[in-house]
Amino acid sequence: MMWMLCLKISLIIFIAGNLLEMGLRLNPRDILKGLKDYRFVANSLVWGFVAGPLLALGITKIIPLEEPYALGLILLGMAPAAPFLPMLAARANADRGYTAAFMFLIAITTVLFMPIVVPVMTNELSITAWTIAKPLLLMILLPMVTGMLLLRKYKHLSTRMIPVVKKVAGIFALTTLSLSVVIFFEGLIALSDVKIFLAQLVFFSAMMIFPYWLSLGLKQEHRVIISIGLATRNLGAAVAPLLSIAEIDQRAFIMIVLAVPFMLGFALLSAKLFGSVKVESAQL
Repeated sequence: MMWMLCLKISLIIFIAGNLLEMGLRLNPRDILKGLKDYRFVANSLVWGFVAGPLLALGITKIIPLEEPYALGLILLGMAPAAPFLPMLAARANADRGYTAAFMFLIAITTVLFMPIVVPVMTNELSITAWTIAKPLLLMILLPMVTGMLLLRKYKHLSTRMIPVVKKVAGIFALTTLSLSVVIFFEGLIALSDVKIFLAQLVFFSAMMIFPYWLSLGLKQEHRVIISIGLATRNLGAAVAPLLSIAEIDQRAFIMIVLAVPFMLGFALLSAKLFGSVKVESAQL
């Protein structure tokens, strides 16, 4: 019980720190640049909050997973875009303004979307919308908006805060990962069902490939943002509904923890494969 409490505290600080750092970098002018592109906004929302959740749900119907693992995958499907997306987008030569717009759009929509859809798509979680919304507001929306306000009102202070917040978030990221390994070690080692790994592989590969090739009417440097963003998952948002439950099968947590190597691998692959298109075309 004590280890689990420590994990929850560490996870909250890690997520809030990441979103605060993101907010400290989100210039409203950059955000508006991407939000004015209605095709970009439409593709981001459709792939992130229609295709992603339906794909995760479809995979659980086709690949027979035990209920806790299926729950974990469905929650992952509802929570696109890890906070470290801007770093990978920069490596892929993606448009900075559109990256800011994507992060802002996805964060706001996640907070609005999950409280409504989680109770509908998951029979295992019989909780209210507010129970889900509360941790999302505290961990995602509040720190991000705080960072944006600090950037607008106290630009020099926000610039000095970024490396400090980044370091603190990094420390708690390592703490969260270490605690997850300690707490779920036996469950991770005991994983022998290949269907669990297959489900993760299908989900993340599809989320990397299809948004890039099927995002209609977008430039390459905009499609790659959606591809990388959807190949990553906001693990904090995925875990948030589980944090509100007193008794939850730990295998749901394990499914979400297991996503870490998959999303890192496919996000880096997306940046490498699709980000290089712009560079190569410039050399021809």
